[in-house]
Amino acid sequence: MLNWLVEEKGIAPHIPVFDKSKRDDGTFSRSDFRYDPTSDVYHCPSGKQLGTSGTVHEGKTLLYRASKLDCQVCPLKPQCCPKEPSRKIPRDIHEHAPDVARSFVGTEGFETSRRQRKKIEMRFAHLKRILRLGRLRLRGPRGAQDEFVLAAIAQNLRRLASLVARPPPAQALCVA
Repeated sequence: MLNWLVEEKGIAPHIPVFDKSKRDDGTFSRSDFRYDPTSDVYHCPSGKQLGTSGTVHEGKTLLYRASKLDCQVCPLKPQCCPKEPSRKIPRDIHEHAPDVARSFVGTEGFETSRRQRKKIEMRFAHLKRILRLGRLRLRGPRGAQDEFVLAAIAQNLRRLASLVARPPPAQALCVA
């Protein structure tokens, strides 16, 4: 879906993307390797290249492999691939899209859209939890639309009632 937003629709995605490639076993993570998009290779911390055969595995992943000969003589092998003869790095064929999304994190536009999205998502959570709209009971698109509109009306009426029912602000007493 992220690739569809970036590549096909040309939309700047203000979506947080989590990087789950960090390793906690003391070996290098994928972030320690530098990807060069012009030559389509990864560079390891010691400067060697990891290339790909271009074969797409499981319909979505390219494997970048280091040369076994390079890894055997490398002084960083215990930190890189202690149990394997050479290092391999999987890369999704749509990895460009999450990279674009990560580039927006921390910008002013991203923070603004994050605050606005939080308000809307809280309203949806309220609809699901309080007004019990977790599952629609009417059938078809029109039934779903009608049920959702009724729930939105109920939510807006509750908000209006809480705003109207507030006590008036306290008047400051003037002593003359």
